[in-house]
Amino acid sequence: MQNASYTAEAYKRQQILTASPEMLTLMLYNGAVKFINEGIKHIGEEDCIKSNKVLIRAQNIIIELMSSLNMEYDIAKQLYPIYNYIYRILIEGNMKNDADKLEEAKKLVLQLRDTWAQAMKKAHQTE
Repeated sequence: MQNASYTAEAYKRQQILTASPEMLTLMLYNGAVKFINEGIKHIGEEDCIKSNKVLIRAQNIIIELMSSLNMEYDIAKQLYPIYNYIYRILIEGNMKNDADKLEEAKKLVLQLRDTWAQAMKKAHQTE
């Protein structure tokens, strides 16, 4: 079983190393949604330790998205406050075990992810 786990981890690592910057951003959005969902699930199970662990991972992804913005572009200046808001409600949801706050964060991340995926699709169509 450990061999299968190692193989899956190696595959995931290779995907990340070979992904385009656009795909990495999409992967970050998907990771944030995954960890928020896990956090909500663990809150429902009243497992604060597991919830905290996965929600910190979601928070770290949002920090990564914030730090990767090129503030020379207007879109980056518009995204930064949105990311900052998501980060703040993730922290609040984590500290208070508030699934509603986490649902709000997830909704925003899903909207950003879906918009990003559409932009990627359009960019590939024009190439």
